Amino acid sequence: MEPAKILLLDLNPAADSGGLLREIIESHSRPGEIELAWAAAGGADASRPGELLEAVLSARPDVLILIPSEALRDEARQLLRSVRRECPTVPAVVVSETAEVFEWLKLGAADLIPSPPQAGDVLPRVRRLLEQAAQGEGRARSTQGGLGTTPLVGRSPAFLREVNKLPLLARCNASILISGETGTGKEVCARAIHYLSRWASKPFIPVNCGAIPAELVENELFGHERGAFTGAKSAQVGLIQEADGGTLFLDEVDCLPLLSQVKLLRFLQEKEYRPLGSTRTCRADVRIIAATNTDPEEAVRAGNLRRDLYYRLNVIPLVLPPLRERREDVPPLARHFLAKYAAEFDKEVTDFSPEAMRLLVSYDWPGNVRELEHVVVRSLVLSGEAVIGDADIALSPVASAALEESFQRAKNRIIAEFEKSYVERALLMNHGNISRAARAAQKSRRAFWELIRKHHIDVNHLKAHAS
Repeated sequence: MEPAKILLLDLNPAADSGGLLREIIESHSRPGEIELAWAAAGGADASRPGELLEAVLSARPDVLILIPSEALRDEARQLLRSVRRECPTVPAVVVSETAEVFEWLKLGAADLIPSPPQAGDVLPRVRRLLEQAAQGEGRARSTQGGLGTTPLVGRSPAFLREVNKLPLLARCNASILISGETGTGKEVCARAIHYLSRWASKPFIPVNCGAIPAELVENELFGHERGAFTGAKSAQVGLIQEADGGTLFLDEVDCLPLLSQVKLLRFLQEKEYRPLGSTRTCRADVRIIAATNTDPEEAVRAGNLRRDLYYRLNVIPLVLPPLRERREDVPPLARHFLAKYAAEFDKEVTDFSPEAMRLLVSYDWPGNVRELEHVVVRSLVLSGEAVIGDADIALSPVASAALEESFQRAKNRIIAEFEKSYVERALLMNHGNISRAARAAQKSRRAFWELIRKHHIDVNHLKAHAS
């Protein structure tokens, strides 16, 4: 097997990080495991990002390790963008302060090594990236952010109230449950918590529970022994063991099968598990951050999320507001994406016209920040002007139709939705008993019954599903 090619590109040779990294890799790697190329570039040698990219293309590395400097920060940013565009299969690891994690992740870094580098931080990260690339999973499980990455840009009180909790959450090891609609930035917040914590040097392993077939969930989480089932010719380490010492991010946790939820609950309680086909008990020190794009309490009532697992995961809740509830964040987010992709696509587009911005602000964004990012990218690619106009903005016709709704009609619709939701919750909480639900709502039984009839609520159905 050929050794892995690692390019160490040091833009700050005056510091000692490059030499320390080189010593760590050479002294701690196995014989024949790594072929290290070390390139130091400072001052005028690194003033042109095109030459830096040429150095990467010439080396053809399996992993790029980049050490930026304050003087060459812009060159390092441009290099990361270029590597992501020209060499999408080459993961880039940046040596940087953890406080700068968001910047480098948004620019395309696959991982970060906290500065100053420690021996236990370097090779585990490099080996994990090499394994992921060999399995074709590098893009899915890396910390690199493409179009799906949600930057933490915003100034609305609802958004800042949650984001300002992240440094505090990073200091503790309590389980966290992040809830919010698709595209609100749940995974980015989970990464922030991890990289701001003392576990930043350990793995961050994200897994989309809804994307794993039900029969493979336990194998993915806990791994298996050789011969555990037909076709198991070798043992496989599970995601929990892969995240040992770090963070396991369980997105769409309410999609896990109920039996798997029981086993996950036991792991959360005891920090112990058994791989499939094994009689031995394994231990792993893993922080769990879970997320759901539905109301977790509704998921519990619907039977999709076990109540005991919910209580175990929801030690600290984090609720991310949808973009339609923080419309003041649309302009800075749109301009952030415009600047980012204008530089990446080498287009001289500088701003949005007032009409285009009004259109963006008035839209409801059912896909949240991720949808806004995609709309900006599409507008940028198709626009031939320096300023994006309203004609360049392509929005979903279904969601756009809501803009034509009158104030009174929208108000009546929202009130009706609230009334139905409130009455259903009151009935569920009181096991379908109309009198008790009416008293809890501080309404007469007759008025409460009129609401039930008005919204065509099936009381017997709710009674059968009441917890």
